[in-house]
Amino acid sequence: MFYAILAYHVEDELLSWTAEQDAAVVAKVIEVQAPLRASGHLGPAARLDDTKKARTLRGPGAGMVLDGPFAETKEQLLGFHLVEYDTDEEAIAAARKLREVNPTAVYEIRPVKLYVPSDGFGATKG
Repeated sequence: MFYAILAYHVEDELLSWTAEQDAAVVAKVIEVQAPLRASGHLGPAARLDDTKKARTLRGPGAGMVLDGPFAETKEQLLGFHLVEYDTDEEAIAAARKLREVNPTAVYEIRPVKLYVPSDGFGATKG
């Protein structure tokens, strides 16, 4: 089963970090990702750009494009990891490892119903 590990954080807090603080957290996240990737469990991961650059498409027909993120919340979705594990518990354990290096973040672990790989991760072996 594929799981999306969604990383939420108070964006203003991250934006207040110095370049050095940000680079230190990113380096630690990359360290946590390395064994997950080596074991074949980690697929694509991304850090999303500022929510002020987000656009939301909603409504009937062609829809209407609105400025800003999907929801007004204290924390914003700032990134994600796509992982493949057999159980919820394994996916939660991976999220805990990620949270160890960024303990003020909130991680949502959600099963993915559909995944169309572009980089071979999760591709059917034939």
